[in-house]
Amino acid sequence: MSITVDEVKAALAQVIDPNTQKDLVSTKSVKSIKVEAANISLDVELGYPAKSQFDLIRGAVVTAIARLPGVNQVNVNVSSKIVAHAVQRGIKLMPNVKNIIAVASGKGGVGKSTTAANLALALAAEGAVVGILDADIYGPSQPLIMGISGRPETVDGKTMEPLENHGLQVSSIGFMIDPDEPMVWRGPLVTQAMQQLLSQTNWHDLDYLIVDMPPGTGDVQLTLSQKVPVTGAVIVTTPQDIALLDARKGLRMFEKVDIPILGIVENMSIHICSNCGHAEHIFGEGGGQKMCADFGIDFLGSLPLTMSIREQADSGKPTVIADPDGKIAAIYKDIARKVAIKVAEKAKDMSSKFPTISIQNT
Repeated sequence: MSITVDEVKAALAQVIDPNTQKDLVSTKSVKSIKVEAANISLDVELGYPAKSQFDLIRGAVVTAIARLPGVNQVNVNVSSKIVAHAVQRGIKLMPNVKNIIAVASGKGGVGKSTTAANLALALAAEGAVVGILDADIYGPSQPLIMGISGRPETVDGKTMEPLENHGLQVSSIGFMIDPDEPMVWRGPLVTQAMQQLLSQTNWHDLDYLIVDMPPGTGDVQLTLSQKVPVTGAVIVTTPQDIALLDARKGLRMFEKVDIPILGIVENMSIHICSNCGHAEHIFGEGGGQKMCADFGIDFLGSLPLTMSIREQADSGKPTVIADPDGKIAAIYKDIARKVAIKVAEKAKDMSSKFPTISIQNT
């Protein structure tokens, strides 16, 4: 008795993706099922980067199919395919950039830039092509965090090449000014600079562009929401009430301009003494989860207050690079996968499918 494709699908419907908590059939992740006598081959195509999860998912699929009677050999190929997703109405996607994710805080000093850098590095570690835009014109910190110095070059005289390190493409005003030079600019100049950095950087086929936003809800944030195709936003906060107060304002701002909130990251959630191991919630406890419950959004994860995160960022080798197999890097990677899954669940961008209509007098 030969095995049918329907039997294979029925078996795969019992395999739950450990990241989405949904079965592989309902998410349409299963492709190209081939049954040749007792040999079965198929592809599993994930809509988010998860290179570290491929073996786990492949093993679960092989185990499920091997239970079918008469199966001799199972060949499973697991991969990721990142596509562009819908953005604000009336705004066109950027060429060579599929998805733009804003990382914002509302308040300075909560570790937003470090979180943005590690989030970008975690997405890249999971197999995506990633860039990071330092939109904090007054206080650019990505050159230091990413360990990059030098000036951008231009090939065509119109656009500049992103500088690269740790597998990321990076653009920042910090590459063009002296580190000690203050940016004494009014709002219009700042927003113009941010737009130029975004549009005149020659990004190379990015799956995700992470935008490290300045704190607050001012000109740069408004320009980003009105003129830049943003797929979604991640809010970074600490458990402290005063940080949450500003984070709530930032969240409300994105809601008003129709940019989806992908979730909240709680930074500096707990400190564990390196000498005695005592755990203490220095900035309070449970604030991020409560904010998520209040607004009905996802809690992406919490990060501890540790010296290593600060030291690694200051050294130009953020945690995901400095200690890729460590516990904190695993948290960043888990957060990154959750963000990417939230993006993958959004409607795909279909603007390229519609014909361009022109009216001419004849």
